Amino acid sequence: MATAFPGREAAVAGRRERHWFFSVVRHVDFALVGSALALALIGVVMVYSATREQLIQAGADPHAYLKRQLIWVVIGLIVMVVVGLFDYHVYQQWGYVIYGLVVSGLIGVFLIGKSQYGSVRWYQFGPLQLQPSEFAAIGLIIAVATYCSRRTGVLEFREMLGILVLAGVPMVLVFKQPDLGTTIILGVTLAAMLVAAGVRVRYLVLLFVVVVAAFVLALHAHLLKPYQLQRLTGFLHPNEGQSTYNYDATQSKIAIAGGGATGTGLFHGTSTNGLLIPNQQNDFIFSAVGEQLGFLGGAVVIALFGIIALRMLRAAQTARDSFGRLLCSGALVFLAFSVFENIGMAIGIMPITGIPLPFLSYGGSASFAFFATVGLVLNVEMRRLGRR
Repeated sequence: MATAFPGREAAVAGRRERHWFFSVVRHVDFALVGSALALALIGVVMVYSATREQLIQAGADPHAYLKRQLIWVVIGLIVMVVVGLFDYHVYQQWGYVIYGLVVSGLIGVFLIGKSQYGSVRWYQFGPLQLQPSEFAAIGLIIAVATYCSRRTGVLEFREMLGILVLAGVPMVLVFKQPDLGTTIILGVTLAAMLVAAGVRVRYLVLLFVVVVAAFVLALHAHLLKPYQLQRLTGFLHPNEGQSTYNYDATQSKIAIAGGGATGTGLFHGTSTNGLLIPNQQNDFIFSAVGEQLGFLGGAVVIALFGIIALRMLRAAQTARDSFGRLLCSGALVFLAFSVFENIGMAIGIMPITGIPLPFLSYGGSASFAFFATVGLVLNVEMRRLGRR
């Protein structure tokens, strides 16, 4: 008759759990996590500096945005941990389901979403808003990576068409909100993933020609609204529309230039305290960094983004399979182009497209999406040697 030793079995199970925990922690990329967290904390301070004077003048709690952004960061960190815990192959198994949920969310916003500033982009839950387009890139990355990883060899033209159809659905839905900036981000992310997936060069060239032709046709057919066209081309004519469509960009450049090398000091920015940049806490948060922290502060922020990009590139290079490599490649381009576009917009070298600056701009949806993106890369990197 076998004798049970419940105490010994519990001890063995406990040791296994501890071993699994320490094994996972030992392979966490702390440079990636630390850089993202540092940027998020800088963002909390910058959001507070950009909103406190506005709230004081309105007779409201000057810490309101600060408290909310702190909550978004904490929830974002939880999202990152949860996304990183499950073996990333689970996302391959559920790739099309995740894609379907994202597309359903984009469709639903037209039915029950809230209209604001002439756009229908948000779900309203009491005082909270959720913007499904912020998660469109994650759904696209997982779906395209799933589709490509289930095929061997070089992707042929028919398979590229399948990817374009897969990506076209969320892109059209986002464009119709309208959200041109996120549509551009999705397009750039898709193009990078096609390259990483090994689509033949001649097909990529053909796709580029078709996209250019479609853009020219859209201009002639007036598919772009006048304000969208002005925002897209305004940076080419910086001396025009300074009181209208180029106003935000003009004021942003003035603020950054006023910061000089070391900045005016935290909470002492003339443009920031004077509320000269509308909704500065969102798209133009980098102007608050440049004015108050100067060139050095801006350089630190860009360096932290550089660390994140390098760690994501390393994760893509060391991934143990094509699915992991494509996940990391898509995540890298999604984040890197968002940074380039937003900072470029703030300093006047890129169009104004309403793209948030990852981890710094105010908002819960964007925070969750970018932390989830980091979680995907952490997931792949922790398991690059076959660890589960």
